[in-house]
Amino acid sequence: MREIDAIAARCGGRDPEWMDEKRRCAVLVPFLERDGEMHVLFERRAGGIHQGGETCFPGGGAEPGESDTACALRETEEELGIPQSEIQVLGRSDFLLTPAGVRLQPVLGLLSPRATDFLSPSPAEVAEVFTVPLRFFQETEPEVYAYTQEPVVQPDFPFDAVGVPRDYRFARGRVEVPVWHYGTHVIWGITARILRSILRPR
Repeated sequence: MREIDAIAARCGGRDPEWMDEKRRCAVLVPFLERDGEMHVLFERRAGGIHQGGETCFPGGGAEPGESDTACALRETEEELGIPQSEIQVLGRSDFLLTPAGVRLQPVLGLLSPRATDFLSPSPAEVAEVFTVPLRFFQETEPEVYAYTQEPVVQPDFPFDAVGVPRDYRFARGRVEVPVWHYGTHVIWGITARILRSILRPR
């Protein structure tokens, strides 16, 4: 087989993936009706785990061969005790790739009227569960901050060999960080970016 045939066999007809993806994760964005209006359900991470104390959606890493939707539903059941049968999947929003190479897929789900009857948060992962009216996010613009991702070039980089000067301007990144304040809760970072993406008109 010619070299080009081997390349064509690997790439032809395949579904493209993110080139620098190191891990695939999914979260559920849970909606539920409460007091006659739609709410969004959040978790606050337990202390002692990665990003402890932060507000987030239920979710985590996908298992081999597991779809994004299946991952989001499984993680929700493991973290909150809500059976997958009590969640109506509404669709998926835009996914994002974090600087650490994690591809994150948000899955939108509507909880059944009795879903919260099963609510039993895992104390190892969840410190608190709370809801915020969807109307709040629709009517309240978040504060938006930003930080710059600066490249750090190792001293042994072969500037001469690749033909660029030592002050070569490697690409820099800029990340926006939306922040919503709701009572004592702060919804920010990737969780807020997901919400803002869902609420923005296309």
